[in-house]
Amino acid sequence: MRRITRIATVGVMSAALALSVTACGESSSSSSSSDSKADKTAIAYDIGGRGDQSFNDAAYAGLKRAQKDLGVKGTEAEPSEGESDADKVQRLTSLARAGNNPVIGVGFAYAPAIKKVAPKFPKTTFGIIDDASVTGDNIANIVFNEEQGSYLAGVAAAKVTKTKTVGFIGGVETPLIKKFQAGFEQGVKEADPSVKVLAQYLTQPPNFDGFSKPDLGKAAAQGQLDKGADVVYSAAGLAGSGAIEAVSKAGKWNIGVDSDQYRQEGLAAYKESILTSVTKDVEDSVFNLIKSVQDGKPQSGEVRYGLAKDGVGLATSNPAFTKMTEVIAAVDKAKKEIIDGTITVKTAP
Repeated sequence: MRRITRIATVGVMSAALALSVTACGESSSSSSSSDSKADKTAIAYDIGGRGDQSFNDAAYAGLKRAQKDLGVKGTEAEPSEGESDADKVQRLTSLARAGNNPVIGVGFAYAPAIKKVAPKFPKTTFGIIDDASVTGDNIANIVFNEEQGSYLAGVAAAKVTKTKTVGFIGGVETPLIKKFQAGFEQGVKEADPSVKVLAQYLTQPPNFDGFSKPDLGKAAAQGQLDKGADVVYSAAGLAGSGAIEAVSKAGKWNIGVDSDQYRQEGLAAYKESILTSVTKDVEDSVFNLIKSVQDGKPQSGEVRYGLAKDGVGLATSNPAFTKMTEVIAAVDKAKKEIIDGTITVKTAP
């Protein structure tokens, strides 16, 4: 996990919460927007926080780009272990009161908090990634067709496996993560019906450790390796890094998630095992929302990113993957058929 320099702190405290907020770029006061004419924006991270080499880091990349290209002042808010919805409400309230616009909740876990906080700040745009259940005039629901990218990963896994056994590891068994599982399993079976898919979830709600504890991912991956899996696809946030480590040490293939994990600094020791990653363009989604607010035309309602516009896809950073011409051809064919409607990808197993 990368080291984070703390520059500014929002004083939000409760019995269960000690919230640490990081201001990126130039330092600024979080309690008042009168100290600078620069636009201010904030993102509140999901379980695992920045440094997860996956979902949260993709959101950070969007904020970092907005700071560079748009001149905004960015504030980051980290989650605390075992926090409640009330803690998230306090976090978002503090960020909105500090003059940040937009305020972006990274992950569906922020839905209850945004539902409570957004109506109290009608002039502030609230973004929520991976949720469309809570709506409002000042809420942008940023969602992705994860099942489509996962289908392509399934095709690749079926073509690459030598043992005819592949694995799927989900962090927490939620409808969102089931989309990853559904697409992956469908892609595997339609590419090669003889391939077996081992599916496992690390935790069940309300226990969300499956997104934050690498040891859980490592143990699950080892279990699948012991059962013959030679390709493992992990959709488990920070916990997925443990799976990547175990699979790498076994000399088998990983399929990463959310970010191009082959390029993630914290996973450099295992990069050669990361065949590809199912990417979600969280970076662009965060940047686009911030820019829309700055332009005076804030996004609201559902903002969907799918395969047709490269909102999801498969990374091709690993040269070993791009050399597999037959695999790439099968993936490209599947992509075309999903986009033209020949293939309809399931959203539930």
